Amino acid sequence: MRAVHAAFGTVLWIVCITAGVIALVALASTRRTWHEFGRHALLRDSELAREPAAGSAAAARERDEEIRQLLEARNARRARRGEPPLDVEAEMRRLAAPTVDRELEGEIRDLVRARNFRRARAGQPPLDVEAEVQREVARLSRLGS
Repeated sequence: MRAVHAAFGTVLWIVCITAGVIALVALASTRRTWHEFGRHALLRDSELAREPAAGSAAAARERDEEIRQLLEARNARRARRGEPPLDVEAEMRRLAAPTVDRELEGEIRDLVRARNFRRARAGQPPLDVEAEVQREVARLSRLGS
């Protein structure tokens, strides 16, 4: 009987160490699961599937609809205060207008000048710098929306 009691401590240590190694292997193999744990705790799986991809036309429509709702809520607050309401569509156009700061416009202008230099070396006629800057700004604003 004493031999069984003496072996019990050894068996207990071996079982604990083996369980610890198995737990570490399991933890290492499920790292991605733990990384994502609780990320969308307030959303059901069905709601996650309906979320539009970022940058898509559906996401842009959803963004515009939410902005329109915010503008209408602001108009409701203005009406409660006795102020005249703002035109929601005009405000949407103002917010959706491309915003290009002077630095970006300068970089685009430098790009067009470099393009003209290359065209001149190739024997092609130069481009109108200001027209090309406006065209590039319009192209970038279409990509952003």
